Formats: sequence, structure tokens, C-alpha cells
Amino acid sequence: MTAELTASQEQDLLARWAATLHAARAGREGPDPLPYGRNLLTRWTEPQRRYHTATHLRAVLDRIDEIAEKGGEGGELELVRLAAWFHDAVYRPDRSENEERSAALAEKALAEAGLTPREIAEVARLVRLTVTHDPAPGDLNGETLCDADLAILAADLDTYTGYAAAVREEYAFVPEDAFREGRAAVLRHLLALPQLFRTPYGAAVWEERARENLERELAELTAPDATPGG
Repeated sequence: MTAELTASQEQDLLARWAATLHAARAGREGPDPLPYGRNLLTRWTEPQRRYHTATHLRAVLDRIDEIAEKGGEGGELELVRLAAWFHDAVYRPDRSENEERSAALAEKALAEAGLTPREIAEVARLVRLTVTHDPAPGDLNGETLCDADLAILAADLDTYTGYAAAVREEYAFVPEDAFREGRAAVLRHLLALPQLFRTPYGAAVWEERARENLERELAELTAPDATPGG
């Protein structure tokens, strides 16, 4: 059993991974999915993670399902789900290009696992898209993944506060002033997007609350009397 996950949670995720990979291969032969799934879960439970954990992975997969089931959207869902599994598979807060490294991992692993070049390229493209969370109009695959990844922004106040605190813990090596400056830049980038959520479902259900959360956090980070730990 991997750290952070109970045995039942781990088995549930591995079952979801196997079902996704089998569906993506559409009956084509390929190796056993489970070693790939276990490798990915090991990555998602590395000790440097506080927010980008297996809990986040489960939440993104659940939100993809929610968009598809309640909104009637989703695109090529199996490829979107595979992209969710890989989108933070490489995560080191002290290094850049995590998304690029994660996309490269997807390209290597999915080639071995039996996907076609087009399918592999699409999953890798989706992983790289999480750098900006700004899919082009009509990119339903990208809209679904990005909406699911950003859905945490629309959480209730306590959950959002916990999310923001976990992000700070991942960057504990960064001095407070520098973190506030960098985090504020991320929040301003998100708030400057014409829409945070691009699927009709995400825009209707998550947009307003997400902007309220982001604006509140930004105000707290940039308040003149803000002090480390305050």
C-alpha cells in the first residue's frame, strides 16, 4: 500500500487506471496495466507533495466524470483520463518543466502500453496544456481536463484554505516574500483569463465561486499589513 492511500483507495484507483487503459486501447493487445498504474501511484505519493497528491488525482478524475455525466461534455474521455493520471506524475516544486517531464513520461509509458501515436500525442498535448490552463475554443479534451484540474478553485472556503496552505507547504523552501509575489502572479494570471472554466458545466457551476476564492486569496497575499504566517 502506498503512503497516503488506504488499501481500498489504492485498489479503486488501480481499477480505474486499468479500466481506462483497456478502454483507450479499444480491444488492442497490450501489456498488463497494473505495473504502470502502481508506478504512477508511487509517483503521486512522493514525500515532497502536499497538494499534488493522489487525493488531487482522485479529485481530477472525479471532476472529469462529473463534467461528462452532469454536463454532457467531455471529449475523448479515456484520453482525458489518461492525461489526468500523467499531468502531475513528475512533480518537484524546486524544479521547472514538471509538465514537460510529465508529458515525456506519458509518451514513453503509453507507447509501451499499446496506444497509437495519435493517442499518445493527444495525451501528451493535454498534459502540456496544464501549464497555462488556456485551451483553444472548441478543444473539448483540453477544456475538460483543465476544468477538472482547476475545480479545486471553486471549493468551499475551508477546503480552498486547506488547498492554499498545502501549496504553501510544497514551497516551504521559498522565503515568504518571494512566495507571496510568485503566488500572487499565478492568481493574477488565472483571474486575467476571460473564463477560468471552458466547458458549459464548469462555467455555470464553478466560475463565480472560483473567482471569489482567487480574489480573496490575492487580497490577503497583497495586503499592506500582510506578514509571514499572518
